[in-house]
Amino acid sequence: MSELNKIKIFLVEDHEITRVGLKLTLDQIDDFEVVGEAADGQSALDLVLKAKPDVVLMDIGLPLLDGINAAKQIKDSCPETRVIMLTSHEGDRDIFAALGAGADGYCLKEVSSTRLAMAIRAVSDGAAWLDPIIANRVMKACAQVTTSLRSTETIGKTYDSSLSQREIDVLRLVVDGMSNQEIAGRLSLSVETIKTHMRHIMEKLAVDDRTQAAVKALREGLI
Repeated sequence: MSELNKIKIFLVEDHEITRVGLKLTLDQIDDFEVVGEAADGQSALDLVLKAKPDVVLMDIGLPLLDGINAAKQIKDSCPETRVIMLTSHEGDRDIFAALGAGADGYCLKEVSSTRLAMAIRAVSDGAAWLDPIIANRVMKACAQVTTSLRSTETIGKTYDSSLSQREIDVLRLVVDGMSNQEIAGRLSLSVETIKTHMRHIMEKLAVDDRTQAAVKALREGLI
C-alpha cells in the first residue's frame, strides 16, 4: 500500500515492553504506519505536533502529564488528530473524563489486535469507538439520566440548566475526572463549598450523582 494511504499512528505508553509490542503488532498491518512514540504525556504533546499523526493511541496512567490532560491539549492544538485511549482503566471517572477531554475512542488493553485495528480504522474515518464494556457503562449512565429526566417530567417539573459561572467551573472539573478535594484545591475553595455547589448542580440538572451530571453536561453541551 502507498505510504500516502497509510493511517499514521503515534503511540503514547510508559511501559516499554507494551509500547514495543504495540509497535511490532501495528507495523505488521499493511495500512498502518507507526510514525512516533512517547513514554509520557508531556513529551507526547511536542512530538505529536511534529509527527502530525492521524491517530494517537494513548494510555491514561502516564508520568509527567496524564493521558486525559494530554489528550485534551492534543485535541485543542490538533483537532483533526484522532485520539484513542488504550488503557486498563475502566472506572466511570476515567471514562467520562477521557470523553470530556475529547477522546474519540476508548479501548481496554485486553482488546484483540483485530478489534484494535478496527477501532483505529473507524476512528480515523471520523467515527467514535467504545469497547463493548465501556459502551455499556456509557449507555447505562445515559439511561439513568434519561430516566431521571422522565421522572421529573412526570411530576410536572423541568430541570433548570441556568448554572452559575462557578457551578459551570465545578462541573467542568467533574467532567475532567477530579474529586471534590481536587476541585477545591484547583478553585481555592473549601471542600464543603464544592459539595454545596455539587448539590445545587445535581438539583438543577435533575440527576442523582456526579456521573449523571457529567454525562448530561456532555450530552447537552452545558460546558
